[in-house]
Amino acid sequence: MKLINFLHEGRQSFGIVENDIVIDLGGEIEGVNSVDQTLAEPQWLSMARDQSTLSIPLAAITFLPPVLNPRLMAMVGLNYASHIAETGREPPKYPSIFTRCTDSVVGHLAPLIRPRVSEKFDYEGELAIVIGKGGRHIAKEDAYEHVAGYTLFNDGSVRDYQRHTIQFFPGKNFWRSGSVGPWIVTRDEAPAPAEMTLTTRLNGAVMQQARLDDLVFGVPELISYLSDVLPLVPGDIIATGTPGGVGAFREPPVWMKPGDRVEVEVCGIGTLVNMIVDEE
Repeated sequence: MKLINFLHEGRQSFGIVENDIVIDLGGEIEGVNSVDQTLAEPQWLSMARDQSTLSIPLAAITFLPPVLNPRLMAMVGLNYASHIAETGREPPKYPSIFTRCTDSVVGHLAPLIRPRVSEKFDYEGELAIVIGKGGRHIAKEDAYEHVAGYTLFNDGSVRDYQRHTIQFFPGKNFWRSGSVGPWIVTRDEAPAPAEMTLTTRLNGAVMQQARLDDLVFGVPELISYLSDVLPLVPGDIIATGTPGGVGAFREPPVWMKPGDRVEVEVCGIGTLVNMIVDEE
């Protein structure tokens, strides 16, 4: 299933995308009004799908992030061999992890905001894992049992602020600088990550393209490592890192600017699209 949070005619709801329509599940389950609340109880979705009589054209809705209030958005840096090579660094022994705030990201088709303090606004296409079953000290061989599904992430990065210190946080958390979506594809309907190919396009030109078997730390390793640090809970998001081809390491560098269109695509998951605007 493709699970989505959305707005329609001023009303917030959630549902299942089928072809070009959304099956609206809002109100079908008492007290449940977002995808967030269903991830730990996926059987609710099938029950609500059978009961719902309301469908909305996909073109009529406003996309919201597929998890509205994740407890954790863990971003993994330097996790593709191609990206590590372009930075000139050695492969890491452990995952390099930083976090993003919820108001630093928007949904599919919402504008990404280039901040007024910098023009070095870069793209980073990523596959993201959405946790469905919580747990602590999860073994790698059990990790996929904890995956609700997959979505896409653009880890929009303000490079000069990212490099002010050894801490990535400032450059990765500018208001509305990143995006996630358009939906969650449940694990039972998604390809195996190692079979996926990620492509990032800027104004139609391919800037990044890599198979996910280029990851240094795959889905099981990331889930297991993070669950040793803290208990994972349903709705946690783990963005798996970006491949080579980022704008900062091109000659000359390529920065996103107002009017640009950036797309992150993984076959079998979908395409996350955003336009770039300047901060007012």
